[in-house]
Amino acid sequence: MAQEISAQVVLQEDRRFSGTAGSGYSVQLDGAVEVGSQSGLTPMEMMLIGLAGCSAMDVVSILEKKRQPVQGLEVRAFGNRRDTYPTVFESVTLEYIVRGEGIEPEDVEQAIHLSRERYCPVWAMLGESANITATFQLVQEEAAPMPGD
Repeated sequence: MAQEISAQVVLQEDRRFSGTAGSGYSVQLDGAVEVGSQSGLTPMEMMLIGLAGCSAMDVVSILEKKRQPVQGLEVRAFGNRRDTYPTVFESVTLEYIVRGEGIEPEDVEQAIHLSRERYCPVWAMLGESANITATFQLVQEEAAPMPGD
């Protein structure tokens, strides 16, 4: 059976909305026209955050299953929108920064591939209209010593 997910937005003032998901979590959205007057994320920024977050969750889970010593993961997302309406993303670049000592590059590459091809529904949906590319870099970082060591 398909899983239903719900959300709603409520106009607060001007082009500012309060968005609430069925889970109870909320976020502020803003479509302010005037630069610098925003008080929340735009819907397109939320899409990039959703893509980066969805894939990051996949990648860290896969690397943990591969017993890779991940100390940190950051995913940066950059989207380019077309000039005509609707101004959808034409391309998106994801940059993964993986921190940890001795992480195998092949495992990171495979984890990103699996996120793209199998697990991340946000990637699957956005990939229908945008060319999404991914790069990664490994930052060698020793595990923090335990207290008392």
